[in-house]
Amino acid sequence: MRRRAWLVAALVAGSLTVPLSATAAVDEINTQKLRNAVTVNGILQHERALQRIANRNGGTRAAGTPGYDASAAYVKGELKKAGYLVTEQPFEFEYYEEVIPAALSQVTPTALDYETATFTYSGSGDVTGQVVPATNLVIPATPEPSSAAGCLATDFVPASATAPQVALVQRGTCTFALKAENAIAAGYDAVIIFNEGNPGRTELLTGTLGGTLSVPVVGLSYDDGAALFAASQAGPTVVSVSTEVIAETRTTTNVLAETKKGSADKVIVVGAHLDSVLEGPGINDNGSGTATILETAIQMSKTNVNPRQKVRFAFWGAEELGLLGSENYVATASDDTLATIYANLNFDMLGSPNYVRFVYDGDGSAAEGAVSGPPGSAQIETIFTNYFAAQNLPTEPTAFDGRSDYGPFIAAGIPAGGLFSGAEELKTPEQAAIFGGTAGVALDACYHQACDTITNLNTQALSELGDGAAHAIMTLARSQGGFFEDGSRMAGRESSAVPADAFESKGGVLVR
Repeated sequence: MRRRAWLVAALVAGSLTVPLSATAAVDEINTQKLRNAVTVNGILQHERALQRIANRNGGTRAAGTPGYDASAAYVKGELKKAGYLVTEQPFEFEYYEEVIPAALSQVTPTALDYETATFTYSGSGDVTGQVVPATNLVIPATPEPSSAAGCLATDFVPASATAPQVALVQRGTCTFALKAENAIAAGYDAVIIFNEGNPGRTELLTGTLGGTLSVPVVGLSYDDGAALFAASQAGPTVVSVSTEVIAETRTTTNVLAETKKGSADKVIVVGAHLDSVLEGPGINDNGSGTATILETAIQMSKTNVNPRQKVRFAFWGAEELGLLGSENYVATASDDTLATIYANLNFDMLGSPNYVRFVYDGDGSAAEGAVSGPPGSAQIETIFTNYFAAQNLPTEPTAFDGRSDYGPFIAAGIPAGGLFSGAEELKTPEQAAIFGGTAGVALDACYHQACDTITNLNTQALSELGDGAAHAIMTLARSQGGFFEDGSRMAGRESSAVPADAFESKGGVLVR
């Protein structure tokens, strides 16, 4: 279904009463009492607490820092006061911090500085050496992605054993990590990865390598990469690459709390990542999701919601480094535990200043080639879209693209859904006409920056999406219906899994 047609249909549906059981195999539940209890003021109380924590801890709440530990302590304290049994799931992870921004310059034949960026988990070093391109770059770029440069060890000629050399490779097909690892195995002392050059793949490239590597790995735009390639073909070209990072093993934690009542054989995992990036306090990303599910948990207790399905609230650590907390949770859970998870709801960024009401596209209808979630995901999407339509609030589907903590769940065949208000993408004129706000401006201009503070929040977005979150959580918790009453849910979980390598991103960073 085309996106605009979908939006119009949602607006028309707003005048109708559509029982959820008719379209989603889930009962229609009256959620008004809980929605009234989950207020913007209540959500903002938690947001202000997270801001104060960041202020006391160098302006950040990143995993592996005191700011994250204090955030986890705050969430635990609030949940315990509300009567929840709270547990922690500690895990080790590879902490990464850029100490000094990367530098890349051409030394010969002409002195030239390039705009560059360090790949997450790059090694540290200062390397001056001749540029050697991978053997199968696609220059000029084709209209559609087609480059597989660097994906095979044979794509790199063996590096000199006597002089430093720098590999030049193009984005495409496989992960940045595999390209860099193949270059390192061929003996290169640094790696430059430039963007592929197709529409939407031309800007300065950066991403994650997934784990610490031994040499500097930096990115370039397509134009700069193509220019450097041309220079290397005209004659010996020497560049200087410099990176300085901290990479070490640290421990962080997921915070978990579940309702005392509800079937332990049908568990709703309601998640939001608790960490910020190092660069800022993360009050929208993802203080907004954290505060919303925290306040919902508190009000479910205060209003005596009696769930039929157990609800497990999860505050994930180290999402910003590649969904590490939710990955650890799913990876360490037994098959029996995973089989009890009825659904995953994910709330990541609910207060974007120039917001759109995005609903995760469970049925894969948002665009040609979109990834659909495991069976049950379409019904979760419908819970959200029916709710907003009844409020005369249009929505827009957003693809499952691996950018948030639903990723490990759908990779395990678990139905998922949730809400999102937008990040760095620019609002289109069509979106501005439907949702208001300003076309041509980022949905959150402070995404992953120091300005993602308490003043960066749109309280109307928090109100609308907070109500939607509370509605969906209570609907799934109280419904007597189910997605898979015939038992096919358990039998088909593995066959319905969405492969993790279906996505170009993990968390907010590219992997390929």
